[in-house]
Amino acid sequence: QVQLVESGGGLVQAGGSLRLSCVGSGEIFSNSAMGWYRQAPGKQRDMVATITRGGSINYADSVEGRFTISRDSAKKAVYLQMDSLKPEDTAVYYCNVNFLGAWNYWGKGTLVTVSP
Repeated sequence: QVQLVESGGGLVQAGGSLRLSCVGSGEIFSNSAMGWYRQAPGKQRDMVATITRGGSINYADSVEGRFTISRDSAKKAVYLQMDSLKPEDTAVYYCNVNFLGAWNYWGKGTLVTVSP
């Protein structure tokens, strides 16, 4: 049973910072890519950042240079440091674990609200 729990969301002013954390349970993390996705109201869920088990990182163009993803496989955790936040970053942020490229697991999400 894989469970993911996100934390760290909240309300912040534009230009501010937040750090999201996702901690999981289960035995798949050493063989999984991990990442963050977000979904704004009325929009589809989009990739924000991913990190493979080997440490290769991919960012969405909209967050490149502002967000930093990291992982601690021993702790079964992935983090997202978000700096220089903009109102358009407002969304529910979801933690994702992709096991062997085939199975996806999702957290319940944490809300990030950036005020102008």
